[in-house]
Amino acid sequence: MRTLSTPALLLLLCLAVPATGFAQTPAPSSPAGADLSGVWARIVDAETRPFYLYAFSAAEPALTPWGEARYKETIPSHGARAVELGATNDPVFKGCHPPGVPRVYLHPFPFQIVNVPGREVVILYEYDHLVRHVYTDGRGHETATGPTWMGDSIGRWEGDTLVVETTGFNERTWVDRRGLPHSEDLKVMERFRRVDQDTLQIDVTVEDARAYSKPWTFQLRYTRRPTQWRILELVCEDDASFTPLEQLTAQPGK
Repeated sequence: MRTLSTPALLLLLCLAVPATGFAQTPAPSSPAGADLSGVWARIVDAETRPFYLYAFSAAEPALTPWGEARYKETIPSHGARAVELGATNDPVFKGCHPPGVPRVYLHPFPFQIVNVPGREVVILYEYDHLVRHVYTDGRGHETATGPTWMGDSIGRWEGDTLVVETTGFNERTWVDRRGLPHSEDLKVMERFRRVDQDTLQIDVTVEDARAYSKPWTFQLRYTRRPTQWRILELVCEDDASFTPLEQLTAQPGK
């Protein structure tokens, strides 16, 4: 079954970090861009707290007719259409499938960023030990392998901001936990910037002309964990549809 270790559950208590109280010291930078290295945990404020585990905003983006039809096929365990967890057809809960991008950010666990200068930025997510390789060496997108769960990411530095473009997704993931769909035309743009030494801001744009009537955006903020912080093992081990965490957070109609 999908399980969380006791340390992982205890760690969760530390992750809903208040939006105030962090030092506003300058972030380090260099001609190659700012150093984003570190372990980062989500900052949750009063505005985002009601929905931060299942959506990126309270309002839903405008869907195309194709998107509306696909949306009606999803049976989520969160949001206005929520059902009991055992009745959902959420691919993450029913099949232990990777969540995709941007949905991976809705899992309330930290991630680690590792810079490999001149080659790539690696993002290591604690959830299911997912890994994204964001190549910054000028290469284009990999197209020979076909659509994938997490897409193909390439990046470039614009001053102190890492701009990441991810395409090449399959259609088997949801954009969020309330069942928003996407097509293989999905493109996700992320702009990573350290606001200060201990705060990371990610501005995200979701583009999919087949599913959405126009691009839509949202912003995420993270606080840097202490240097000795470790990414723990958190593995989805079979197709059971719930975990202790999900039992706590899945509330129909919320």
